Amino acid sequence: MTFIRFPVALAGCLLLGAAWAGPAIQQWETSNGARVYFVETHAIPMIEVKVVFDAGSARDTAAESGLAMLTSGLLADGAGELTAEQIAERLEGLGAELGASSMRDMAVVQLRSLSQDRYFEPALAVFAEVLARPAFPQTALQRERQRALTAIAQERQSPQAVAGRAFYEALYAGHPYALRPGGTEEGVAAIGREDLRLFHGRYYTAANAVIAMVGDLGAARAREVAEQLTAGLARGEPAPALPPVPALDRGRTVRLPHPSTQAHILIGQPGMERLDADYFPLYVGNYILGGGGFASRLLTEIREEHGLAYSAFSHFTPMRRRGPFVAGLQTRVDQADRALQLARETLRAFVQTGPDAAELAAAKKHLTGSFPLSLDSNGKIADLVAVIGFYGLPLDYLDTYIASVESVTLEDIRDAFARRIRPEAMITVIAGPQDAS
Repeated sequence: MTFIRFPVALAGCLLLGAAWAGPAIQQWETSNGARVYFVETHAIPMIEVKVVFDAGSARDTAAESGLAMLTSGLLADGAGELTAEQIAERLEGLGAELGASSMRDMAVVQLRSLSQDRYFEPALAVFAEVLARPAFPQTALQRERQRALTAIAQERQSPQAVAGRAFYEALYAGHPYALRPGGTEEGVAAIGREDLRLFHGRYYTAANAVIAMVGDLGAARAREVAEQLTAGLARGEPAPALPPVPALDRGRTVRLPHPSTQAHILIGQPGMERLDADYFPLYVGNYILGGGGFASRLLTEIREEHGLAYSAFSHFTPMRRRGPFVAGLQTRVDQADRALQLARETLRAFVQTGPDAAELAAAKKHLTGSFPLSLDSNGKIADLVAVIGFYGLPLDYLDTYIASVESVTLEDIRDAFARRIRPEAMITVIAGPQDAS
């Protein structure tokens, strides 16, 4: 269910030449150390609350790979005196929605509720219990463990999943980012209830949390909500800094036999951190290289000019540490080497010469024109505010986004790609039939 809101700032942005102003973000810290980011809007009677913990799979160990995912997934399977069924029934009766997810950098627990006190108060009470006092019942752990093991087995049937897992393992060998968020069979099988409790106690703490709130409540009430949400959490301390991601010193190709009809190819290297000074030149440049669909260089070269693949792409995934830069495509087995060669040539040429003025103008037009759509609902705003809080972006990030894109020059892109992207030192993964050569 999506709740659409058109903020006043959005209407202003759609007027040619009007100054852009994003939603105002208020920021403070709770009494026990949680950082709060709040956007007040009364356009619809809804409230979105996202609590983000530095508790993603980068906090797993190889021996218990999948611990972050299982902890997140079991939060609502009983909490305090409430059973899983009671939690579900109470929230359903209030028209509220609870969700949880886990990625490499973070775990997110979220609540969507009507803002009237008769709905929001009891929903908030349940949410606070889920955050602070999950029960992790043994029967639920057994169920979720089996579900995770089934998902791991199913991934072996997908050449895309096989390639992606091998890519991360090769790219981040020895680094926490190499650990698959869904875990390994050995890791998942080894996790017990006490492991879940210890992980929750260490990482689900106030000082390790960011709260993003967007919706129909005033600032004073928002402060009360934040205190109520974190009252049951131990203060704790922030998770330790992740180790830096080392640069690749040479290229390497990994071929993975798989009984698929096509070859799945990924090429990449460590890319950028979320606070990277080159973020906007790399972001805008990548739209031109492989992020802009039919307007991108990779798709034009590989599909339109040579008919070697249905799709081709590239993207950066900026994270706490250097997330991956990856280019990828799918092609017929007998065309794999030619398509791979063409992808490498296109990447090399882009790094050497960059885009032209027409490509840059088109990229800016799309990126600035589509940005207001990322703020057209409370949920989308909450997602962005959570990212701002978790990664420590400036509070005026949404205000300055369009100007930051517009300020990128051809020389900025050429310089950033020349310094940061090394086509000769990339991981290449090819998943497909053994005769894919």
